[in-house]
Amino acid sequence: MQQDPSDLSDQRTATVPDAAAGRRFDAVLAELFPQYSRSKLTTWIKSGEVLLNGEVPRPRDAVVGGETVSLNVVLETQTTAEPQDIPLSVLFEDDQVIVVDKPAGLVVHPGAGNYDGTLVNALLFRDASLATLPRAGIVHRLDKDTSGVMVVARTLEAHNALVEQLSARDVHRQYLAVVVGALVSGGTADAPIDRHPRDRLRMGVREDGREAVTHYRLRERFRAHTALECRLETGRTHQIRVHMAHLRHSILGDPLYGGSLKLPKGASDEMIATLRGFRRQALHAETLEFKHPVTGEAVRCSAPLPEDMQMLLKVLRADAIQHAEMGRR
Repeated sequence: MQQDPSDLSDQRTATVPDAAAGRRFDAVLAELFPQYSRSKLTTWIKSGEVLLNGEVPRPRDAVVGGETVSLNVVLETQTTAEPQDIPLSVLFEDDQVIVVDKPAGLVVHPGAGNYDGTLVNALLFRDASLATLPRAGIVHRLDKDTSGVMVVARTLEAHNALVEQLSARDVHRQYLAVVVGALVSGGTADAPIDRHPRDRLRMGVREDGREAVTHYRLRERFRAHTALECRLETGRTHQIRVHMAHLRHSILGDPLYGGSLKLPKGASDEMIATLRGFRRQALHAETLEFKHPVTGEAVRCSAPLPEDMQMLLKVLRADAIQHAEMGRR
C-alpha cells in the first residue's frame, strides 16, 4: 500500500555551534538547515515543529551554543498529479536521485492536453514522497518526442544541489542528433533563444533572448544527413532543435522546426519509407553526468539508442555505402 505523501514527515537534528552564541535562533536555524526557506523555518518554529533542547523556542531567542535542535519537517504536497502505473526504465537509483531513460512520446509534466500519462505520474507511482518536492523532483526536462537520460531528485537537498549544478553549468549533457545535410565539421552555436514573437509554440533565435550555447561535433556523415554529438552548455527550451534549424541543418523529423521532408536523389524504397515514417525529431539524450548531491562523486549514466533511431542510422549507412559503391563503378 502506498503512503499518502500528505502524511509524510522527516525528523532532523543538529547541534548549535559554539561560535553562534548570542545570535538569534531563527538565523542560526537557517544556517543549520539551508535547504529550507527562512519563512518555512519560521512557520515551523511557531507551529511547534522545532525544539531547542526539548523546548519550543521563539524565533528571536538567543542561543548559547551546544544546544540540540530537533526539526520535524512537515512535507506538504506540491502537485495534484495522480500516481499511475507506467513502466519506467531506471538507469540509476538511490535514496537521493532517480535517473531514468525517458522514451520518446512520454510527456514529462502534466499540462493542457496531457493531464495524465506523464513521467510525473509514473514517478509518483514509484515514490509517493516525490509529491512533496517542487515539480515532483524534476530539475530539467526533455521534449515529449526526445528520448534519453533524465535525473530526478528524491529529496529537497538533492533538488537544490542539482539545480545549483545546472545553473553553474556543471552537468554534462550529451545528445545524439541526426540532422539534415552533410556537414563537413563541428562547431559551436552561440545564439540567444527566447519565445518566438508570433508563434507561442515555438522558440527562436533572438538578439534579446537568453544566452544559449550548443557545442556539436561530427559523429557520422551520410550522403544527405549527419549524426552529430551535441553538448549543452546552457539548457534553453528546444535549444538543440532551434540551434540546428538556425544553422540550416534542422533535426531530421522535427515537426516544429524541420520544414518539409526532402528526399535524397536516388533514394531506395527503404530509404524513402524510413524517412517518411520517422515522425519525431531524431534527438536522443544519450549521456548525463553530474555530481552526486550528497557524496559529491561523479554519476554518469547513458541511455541506449532507441530502436527507431538505430534503424534510421542503419538505413542511412546502407544508403551511403550503396551510392559510394556505385560511384566507384
